[in-house]
Amino acid sequence: MFHKYQECGHGPRRYFAVGAPGGRGDAFMMGYGRGLRGGNDGNGRGGRRRVFNSDELKLILLKLIADAPRHGYDLIREIEELTGGVYAPSPGVIYPTLTLLDDMGFVAPTADTGKKQYAVTQAGITELTKKAAEVLALFARLSEMRAMRARTDGGPVRRSMGNLRAVLQNRLTADDVTAEMLHDVAAIIDDAAQKVERLRAAL
Repeated sequence: MFHKYQECGHGPRRYFAVGAPGGRGDAFMMGYGRGLRGGNDGNGRGGRRRVFNSDELKLILLKLIADAPRHGYDLIREIEELTGGVYAPSPGVIYPTLTLLDDMGFVAPTADTGKKQYAVTQAGITELTKKAAEVLALFARLSEMRAMRARTDGGPVRRSMGNLRAVLQNRLTADDVTAEMLHDVAAIIDDAAQKVERLRAAL
């Protein structure tokens, strides 16, 4: 199961914990203002905002289908691969979007091969050409997710994230937790987030 973009900070930039420490999607993603989910998280669960809105996802799928005819599972797997496992849209998001692209005339089912594959149409190619800059930016975001995952998936950061998670679970479920203590813990985490944001590579 993917645990994506749980908001955990405040300030000019927001920080999102991606996944459980040690599990798939374990990372800290920063500054994905446009990629936040609204309503449904792409896996049928409400209350979080989407990584990509519906128009953005249509363009991503259209570009992948233009690269090669694909069926729904291919698209899910390809997006998961492009993000290094950080994000995988659910079938409940992918298949309705494919149907919409078909209705718009941008893709069409291929000959029956046992699986319902889609291929791009001339109208789809025209749409991609018209929105080439937007498509490029979307795939840059996918690459950035993968790069962030790679940077934060190393031992020291993962160990520290695991320690923080364990401490929070153990301490904040104790019987003596008060509202003041919760505010103190939040302040400590916010302060740490701000210090990380201010870090610069040594010259």
